Amino acid sequence: METKLRWVLITAIAPIAWGSTYFVTREHLPADAPLWGAVLRALPAGLLLLALRPRRPRGPWWWRSAVLGTLNVGVFFALIYVVAQLLPTSLASTVMATSPAVMMVLAWLLAGERLRLVPLVGAGIGLVGVVLLLAGDAGAVDPLGVLASVAAMLLSSLGYILAKRWKDDTGLLSLTSWQLIAGGLLLIPAAVLVEGAPPAVGLAESVAFGYVALVATAIAFVAWFAGLAHLPAGTVGLAGLLNPVTGVLLGTLIAGERLGTAQITGLALVALGIALGQPVVGRLLRRARASTRRRGAAMPEILTPATGDC
Repeated sequence: METKLRWVLITAIAPIAWGSTYFVTREHLPADAPLWGAVLRALPAGLLLLALRPRRPRGPWWWRSAVLGTLNVGVFFALIYVVAQLLPTSLASTVMATSPAVMMVLAWLLAGERLRLVPLVGAGIGLVGVVLLLAGDAGAVDPLGVLASVAAMLLSSLGYILAKRWKDDTGLLSLTSWQLIAGGLLLIPAAVLVEGAPPAVGLAESVAFGYVALVATAIAFVAWFAGLAHLPAGTVGLAGLLNPVTGVLLGTLIAGERLGTAQITGLALVALGIALGQPVVGRLLRRARASTRRRGAAMPEILTPATGDC
């Protein structure tokens, strides 16, 4: 139980760090160069991890790294750029909040994990919580934006489950670095075509990029893939709901935004949804059901009258 809890806490580092990028990006990074921003986020993070664990891909990991880097970094970041341009944050985050349920189904189909009811219920409760948490962020609904958001959610969920299915004795740092480098290289042509030359950055932007690359990418992705290697997909996916929670709470603590009744209720529902995805909660519920069945089976013996002569 303590080991599982440790991996849950490690996994939670990723969505919390990703949630903090909303504030850092909005306040300190160039707003007109998101694709170059993604390149400057992914490539330095991947190169740093490679320096810590200098090892080339071997065997099937040459093409696996390219596939995972495309799904989890390159195409994902490009689609998120499109979504940010076309959809309000609430709708985009709501679509992404369906990822835990999708990851559970994909893990059942591709990785042989059992599909359990309690985590699925937790995913539904968490989704409702995200909707309430981000209530009031109204805006036009662009069908292309919705399509891009759904594609980003599906492709990244698939990438995460493939990383889980393909796990072997390859080191975690190597696995993560190859994906980030492959995804960053894939983004460069798109950045050049859409945005032109890389943006000029000053000291403040350099520090912000350093935080995003080191904390919100290198450390976050290592934590996320560590969780996928040691925990059920549903547990990891539900922990991802901490992403919008972190963004909202940072807006409250730093930017002075206020939480209404709907947001507070949403926070509680997200917390409940995440809790239902934890292995220890599932075990406790299964034990409770088993105990109830045993008591039910014993009742007829207790209630049946004794037979024989009186």
